[in-house]
This record gives sequence, structure tokens and C-alpha cells, in this order.
Amino acid sequence: MLRENKRTAEKKAMEFCPKCGSRLAPRKGKTGKEASILFVCPKCGYKKRSPGKTFEPKVAKLIRHKPQQLVAVISKEEQKLRTLPTVRVECPKCGNNLAYVWQVQTRGSDESSTQFLRCTKCGYTFREYS
Repeated sequence: MLRENKRTAEKKAMEFCPKCGSRLAPRKGKTGKEASILFVCPKCGYKKRSPGKTFEPKVAKLIRHKPQQLVAVISKEEQKLRTLPTVRVECPKCGNNLAYVWQVQTRGSDESSTQFLRCTKCGYTFREYS
């Protein structure tokens, strides 16, 4: 019985346009000081006011954040901290034999990922396709 009541309530909420037969979409409308629900046809623009369904519009609060709350400051010591794995490979720019390594999926998921390397000495970044 509960399901029947739910279905009849859903059917009552669905309205159709008498002009073109499209389903009317519910929209909020204002009539004086109180707001009501309007049913609007997306094709022809027909409008129908829903009887008895009025509500008080909510007033939105504007929250302002200070820019200092949104910016993360990282010290120079923390910037120097490197947690990436390293691999022994020759840097094409300075000849150093140690580089940080990470992988990124730059192409399609069915293709292999691209391996990026950054020299620990000069900071030159280069890639290796596998």
C-alpha cells in the first residue's frame, strides 16, 4: 500500500503541457513576497502555477575567505626535500649518473606510460618512452 501511495504521488508531481504534450519542468517562481513552484514547458514556454505549493525563499550567505587561508606556504628546506625514487641513468645535459624518476600515463590507457627523469645535480628533466 505504501508503494501505491508513492507512485500516485509521483504521478501527481509530473505535469504535461496542454499545447505540445512535453513534460513540464518544475521551476521556482515569485508572486509578491512569497515564492511558488511553476511548471514550465521547455519547448513552447507554457507556464502553469502549482496550486498550494508555496515556500519562503532562503537568503544565501556570502562567505569571504582571507587569501592567507587559501595559500599554502612551503619553506625552502621543505622544497629541497625529495621523496621520489632515484635511478642510475646518465643525464644528457651534465653527465651526472643519478636522477629522480616518476611515470605518467600521457597516451592512451592501452599504451605504455612515459617515464620522466630529473637530474639530481642540474635539475634537467627528460623523458624515456618505454
